[in-house]
Amino acid sequence: MRTNLIRIGNSRGLRLPRKLLALYGIRENDPLELEEQAEGILIRPAGRANSKLSLEEAYREMAAEADEASEWSEWDATSADGIER
Repeated sequence: MRTNLIRIGNSRGLRLPRKLLALYGIRENDPLELEEQAEGILIRPAGRANSKLSLEEAYREMAAEADEASEWSEWDATSADGIER
């Protein structure tokens, strides 16, 4: 995919295709982060730089979902068959 820089007052900007914005969940006026990398400039929605959850956060998310309980009880049944952790 290619695009060109456009003049916006004294600055320059990029036009990003709607399909690309939808793919990454970027809406109009959403804050974006720019990161310099060896390959070029990375553009991403602000706040997604470190999307990994801590163990505590992961546990809370799993506990919040009712469907997860059945999956864990299947694991408990399997581990009771002699699989060591």
